[in-house]
Amino acid sequence: MSEIDNGEDLKTRVAWLYYVEGMTQDEVAQQVGLNRARVLRILANARNDGTVQIRVTTKLSECVELERKLEEVWGLEKAIVVPTPRDARETSRVIGQELGGFISANVKADMTIGLGWGETLTRGVPAIEPSAAKGVKVISLLGGLTRVENINPSEFAWRVADKLEAECFMMAGPVFAPDCETRDALMKHSGISEVVDKSSNLDMAILSLGDLTPHSVFVRYGLLSAEEINSLEMAGAVGDVLCRFVDAEGNIVDHPVNDRVFAVHPHDLRRARKIVLASGGWHKVKILRASLQMLHPAVLITDVEAAQRLVMEG
Repeated sequence: MSEIDNGEDLKTRVAWLYYVEGMTQDEVAQQVGLNRARVLRILANARNDGTVQIRVTTKLSECVELERKLEEVWGLEKAIVVPTPRDARETSRVIGQELGGFISANVKADMTIGLGWGETLTRGVPAIEPSAAKGVKVISLLGGLTRVENINPSEFAWRVADKLEAECFMMAGPVFAPDCETRDALMKHSGISEVVDKSSNLDMAILSLGDLTPHSVFVRYGLLSAEEINSLEMAGAVGDVLCRFVDAEGNIVDHPVNDRVFAVHPHDLRRARKIVLASGGWHKVKILRASLQMLHPAVLITDVEAAQRLVMEG
């Protein structure tokens, strides 16, 4: 096997032979001089990192019906509903892939795009196709996280900007300041003021939503203490929008955690020309409903299970 068959070239060659030329896995293994198990691993990696993107060009009638109902009930410009995966852990991935396709199709020259954070958004990055649009600006709408693995807001914004060959503006600071005085001081920094000013004139704001169930990143990565999460729930919080916690009607709850958030205020996003929400799963229904009331987004990308509940509860 030659040197050119290593790394990215090998992955691309294996994917091409299997998906484009239609070879069997055994035939691919023989062609590239690997065993079948290695070929399987390469094909799986190619799917996961976006080297291979498979799109189904028709929709289930159930999804189409739910899209129309969501648009009618919630006044959406566009609803996109994907089938709920058998494995609930895959929900963020399938919604993220759909979001990546939406971003690819809707980025135009000189757009300013504001980005939230979350696993759903992060898992959509591989599905974003490089864009020829010039003058695009990507704005991270919140500070970074210090105790999380692969869904840091600033890294996510940078990765999207890299895909779109866009200029990137980030809020350099922790998303949860130690106290409100520190948060206020950070917001007065000239560089941060520039980011906040740019966020007041967004062509598109793209957000995922957080919940307070055991699935939540706040729980999983210990971003908030158990006492803080319990007291947020006691205050009526059902989840967060840009790390500000809101109740079931979409009102920001009166809680000390909200006073420490280093992020653009969700209410300021109402000036965006288009707001896109991308979240799903049964555990996100309450915060989805609250956010629909709070932000009146133009676009919702979700799954069948969440869509059915939102239609019934609308």
